Amino acid sequence: MASTINDPHPDADGAPEPVRTEAERAVRVEAHGIDHIPDTERHGRPRDLFAVWAAANVNYLSLVVGGALVLMGLNLWQSLAVIVVGNLFWVFTGLLATSGPAAGAPSEVVTRALYGVLGNRVNNAVGGWLVSVCYFALNLAAAATAAFALVEQAGVTATTGVQVVVIVVIAALTLVISVYGHGLIMKLYLPITLALAAAFAVVAVAVVRHADFGYRPEAELSGVQLWAVLIAGTTLIASGPLSYTTSADFSRYLPADSSRRAIAGWTALGAFLPSVLTCAVGALAATAVDMTDPQAALQQILPGWFAPVFLIALVLGTVSLNALTAYSAGLALQAVGLRIRRTVSVLFDGVVAVALTLYGLLVSDFLDTVSNALQVIVVLIGPLTAVYATDIVLRRCRYDGLALCDETPGSPFWYTAGVNLPGALALGAGVAAAALCVDTLYTGPVAGALDGVDLSLPAGMLVSAGLYAALMRRHPTVLAARRN
Repeated sequence: MASTINDPHPDADGAPEPVRTEAERAVRVEAHGIDHIPDTERHGRPRDLFAVWAAANVNYLSLVVGGALVLMGLNLWQSLAVIVVGNLFWVFTGLLATSGPAAGAPSEVVTRALYGVLGNRVNNAVGGWLVSVCYFALNLAAAATAAFALVEQAGVTATTGVQVVVIVVIAALTLVISVYGHGLIMKLYLPITLALAAAFAVVAVAVVRHADFGYRPEAELSGVQLWAVLIAGTTLIASGPLSYTTSADFSRYLPADSSRRAIAGWTALGAFLPSVLTCAVGALAATAVDMTDPQAALQQILPGWFAPVFLIALVLGTVSLNALTAYSAGLALQAVGLRIRRTVSVLFDGVVAVALTLYGLLVSDFLDTVSNALQVIVVLIGPLTAVYATDIVLRRCRYDGLALCDETPGSPFWYTAGVNLPGALALGAGVAAAALCVDTLYTGPVAGALDGVDLSLPAGMLVSAGLYAALMRRHPTVLAARRN
């Protein structure tokens, strides 16, 4: 049965929370899930978002991706240009974050305006929960690999039993942050950012000392082949910011009158700067060492005393990243329609991710399969981001949070049989356009005609945004939002 705005959500007790200090919010399990955040419980400043996104983007995967660009055949300066251009997509993450305070709701609820109450459940099941859990498992596997090396350095053999314990401990640390929720995230991520910045500064100094700033591959790319790799590299970098269609989850507690420009700016800048710098360190390192095994390669040029600190930093950075992923996955599971508390949904997501990680690391090559699948999912996350961003622009970021929380057929966001056809059509057309242009696990006909140039990202985003704008610009709910 559909819930209504009068039904208390499992995470809400029906009464407003008393005003609490930041320290008090940090040590209490967050009471809210996907329900509306009343004005009396709004707090914080847009600049607080900087540390949240910075802590999540000083991580091992950024180093790996930066190094991968050089391994793909680009020279150093081409790689650095791709890193900057690809990370400019964080602007979209910042734009999506503005919808949180406007609606007093997370992204998982705001997107009911795009797809309808029931259509949005499908969106959250696939584009929200499934993708998030897969990323959780992949990131957990990366952190576990670093932790295994740390255990070995401590003189303990990383047997299967030890590996299981390590994976479960890392997942538990991650889920503690996610379960406590927004308050603990806002409190912890500034010191985490400072600690990670200090650790990676040491890495950067060591890398710069060994880097070859004039590096060029033996066989330099040119013509169509060069453009294919440049675009593929940009898409690889851009897939990071585009996977965060949930940035409103972390801004929704801000007061409704918070500056939208400040929200977008601090979110985008907090992610852009550390991501560019960390990816750049990876690219520089690839000019000096073989980054096919980044963890082992970097330890060749790092000071001996710093090796365990480096491994701990890798684990901490991934925990920070995964805590945000698990938090949003928990909200997505609620938004699918399951009437469970946010804490329960987060723990369930953690159990699934741990199971996938254990299976992938200890039993089969499952995680490789998931990783390949996520490459194809770029054809989905690009259009998802484009439709969401276009809706924000069309409505001038004006959302009725209480109406969005109404899941009855009388809701203004019920549309037709619970589905907003323009949103579904725009998303479908964007995904189809991207699929025709993709060149990852398979080669689409457009990519084949262009000798492997993969235009799936711009094609998917432009088609989705253009069609959604054409179909929705005169829609009654959009016009009503613009009048308010």
